[in-house]
Amino acid sequence: MQTALIIGGARSGKSRRALELAGQLSGQDSGHRVFIATAEPSDEELARRIERHRADRGTDFGTIEAPVELVAALEGASASDCVVVIDCLTLWLSNLMHYEHDVGAHTAALLRFLDAPPGPVILVSNEVGTGLVPTTALGRAFRDAQGSLNQAVAAVCQRVELMVAGLAVTVKSR
Repeated sequence: MQTALIIGGARSGKSRRALELAGQLSGQDSGHRVFIATAEPSDEELARRIERHRADRGTDFGTIEAPVELVAALEGASASDCVVVIDCLTLWLSNLMHYEHDVGAHTAALLRFLDAPPGPVILVSNEVGTGLVPTTALGRAFRDAQGSLNQAVAAVCQRVELMVAGLAVTVKSR
């Protein structure tokens, strides 16, 4: 398996599953795991979440911060003997929209990379389309863009897992 998308709701176990899968793919050699983080600590609560995630990873992963330039980070980190975990596409999309980047161009570049990555890549994303309809135009635009991004990434990934209450449900496996 070269590419996997781990998708689910908030606190569903997505990040834990991605780290577990990365461990299975890389064996015991922790020097061959890279974590690309897309979160920016915009407030104290998010900063605490980021620290909790960092602690959960321990020293098993090198970390690259890439809130916007995800593809450049992937190109720099990926190798045939390296497992890369991206956590998460939802915050990456939010950052792209916040900084008014061309979401379509960034998505197309990501899809081109995922079409033939040099080594395994595991992506984490939120399923935001099963909740309430956002009341603002920006909220609806984000929800729609996230749904489109998730569909596009799922189409190119070899494996897709949906996390429900901490359990992985295989949606696609080839």
